[in-house]
Amino acid sequence: MLYAILAYHVEAEVMSWSKQEDAALMADLHRVHDRLTQQGQLGPAARLGATKQARTLRGPGDGLIVDGPFAETKEALLGFYVIDCATGDAAIEAARELRRANPSAVYEIRPLRLYLPGVAFPVTEAGA
Repeated sequence: MLYAILAYHVEAEVMSWSKQEDAALMADLHRVHDRLTQQGQLGPAARLGATKQARTLRGPGDGLIVDGPFAETKEALLGFYVIDCATGDAAIEAARELRRANPSAVYEIRPLRLYLPGVAFPVTEAGA
């Protein structure tokens, strides 16, 4: 079964990290990513840009574009993983492992009802 693991964090805290602090956290997370990849469990993962750059489309017809993320919350959705696990408990354990690497984050685990892999894009790092 495929699960989405959505990573939430207080965005101001993440933006306050130095490049070295961010790199150290990402190194810890990449160890988890590498293990999940070697086990054939990790699908697409992405680190999202700042919520101040987010736009939301809602409403009937062509809809209306509004600035900002969908919800007003302290934590913002900053990234996601798609993971292949046999059970929900296994997906929860994978999220716990990610949280051990990033203990101040919040992870939401949801079964995926539809998965379309699309095309493989090149690996990117956040730009300016």
